[in-house]
Amino acid sequence: MYTKLYSASVLGIDGRLVEVEVDISNGLPSFDIVGLPDSAVREAKDRVRAAIKNSEAHFPLQRITTNLAPADVKKEGSGFDLAIALGVLIASGQLTADSLQRILFIGELALDGSLRPLSGVLAMVMAAREAGLEEVVLPAANAAEGALVDGLRLVPVVSLAQAVAYFRGEWRPTGGPTEQMCEESVFSVDFADVQGQSHVKRAMEVAAAGQHNLLLIGPPGSGKTMLARRIPTILPKMSLQESLEVTKICSIAGLIKERGRLITERPFRSPHHTISTAGLVGGGTVPKPGEVSLAHRGVLFLDELPEFSKTVLEVLRQPLEDREVTLGRARAVLTFPAELMLVASMNPCPCGYFGYEEDRSCTCTPHQVSRYRSKISGPLLDRIDIHIEVPKVDFKTLSGAETGESSSTIRERVNRARERQAHRFQGKEHSTNSTMSTADIREHCALDKESRQLMKQAFDTLGLSARAHDRILKVARTIADLDGAEQISASHIAEAIRYRALDRKFWE
Repeated sequence: MYTKLYSASVLGIDGRLVEVEVDISNGLPSFDIVGLPDSAVREAKDRVRAAIKNSEAHFPLQRITTNLAPADVKKEGSGFDLAIALGVLIASGQLTADSLQRILFIGELALDGSLRPLSGVLAMVMAAREAGLEEVVLPAANAAEGALVDGLRLVPVVSLAQAVAYFRGEWRPTGGPTEQMCEESVFSVDFADVQGQSHVKRAMEVAAAGQHNLLLIGPPGSGKTMLARRIPTILPKMSLQESLEVTKICSIAGLIKERGRLITERPFRSPHHTISTAGLVGGGTVPKPGEVSLAHRGVLFLDELPEFSKTVLEVLRQPLEDREVTLGRARAVLTFPAELMLVASMNPCPCGYFGYEEDRSCTCTPHQVSRYRSKISGPLLDRIDIHIEVPKVDFKTLSGAETGESSSTIRERVNRARERQAHRFQGKEHSTNSTMSTADIREHCALDKESRQLMKQAFDTLGLSARAHDRILKVARTIADLDGAEQISASHIAEAIRYRALDRKFWE
């Protein structure tokens, strides 16, 4: 006998429906799984056999062939177990089920027949909704995560036996849909904790308002890391769609600590400098998202930027420009989102004191300094909108009783600037100044005579590239939004230029 059910896998960051076909015929007892299965899928036959026997059902001693279609796409993971087991029971006549074409089955079986939770369930359930399916049978431990997707009837089961009882009409799930666990972000850090550095806080406010990339450069102990870790506290709250995107990526990566909780905090990823290229942008035989995708809608913080491999840093150029990562493999070309804000920090030299000899003499040779800075190429610097110097804070400032503005106060201004941008780009794919196209720059960044003259002087004096020219205009547009101004003025251009001129001090 033959039967067909629907299961799902994850390809990239998207769920993909898989047809699970089970055929049982006479012949020597065998159990084959075909359709490009990986090791975890091939081992499903042993889990399925034991689970069926331990669920007080009969495992047929016949020739069993299971096909996972489409056959030209690599299948990986253990989420097909439940569909295969139910397919065997239906094909062998032990279970009767109607309308299987409207149901998705996902779940990993333990040897005793119980179901274990899976990673990537949110992406699979979203794929089922898009395909027009009506019902999802999934592990009870994943029920809250599946409930984040509206429009589907969920059947959470704890075991294969309970799934069988459901189709026999002997058991029905109790209770309504699980409520989404959506909590307000609570931060343990605040910009009010930072003494001094008012010009750096201003640069960070501008960066957050327009989602601009930011480079902090200064001697050791000046507070670069402390400041960077407080950027999420001034970023706007994510929309529901953004939260779903972030939650889906975290689900696929297995980073959801509390299943069913909709992630509302913007990601803050800070990988170690020993990270590989695949770890940063994604990779593998079946590509998985890297740190740039895990930081989607949030912040990617690269501390001690020159300590990263130059090869690793150079692969950032395309994601920073296109806001996505495209990985090509023999059987598929996958695209991962990378709508992020890059924040990087670095010392001016290996010892950290070049240009700050009043604090301590620099012990680096010119060759060491040159080699240290050469890891950061001109094209990569061009893609970082704001370069800001973070000097050492003196004792008087550190010991003072005054506190700066709180994160909530700064966040209010950032929110107002983001609202202006959302209104400006309504109906377009992008919603922030940092992602403006050339046509948008011409339309929204018109300059008066004084501003144009200032830009010409900066372009000639600093030797700016065309990309740097456009990024200055984008930053100036953000500064004008923070001021509530419709027109970019010379003061906005002057501030934006100051944020691009720092590299001439250390890379001249």
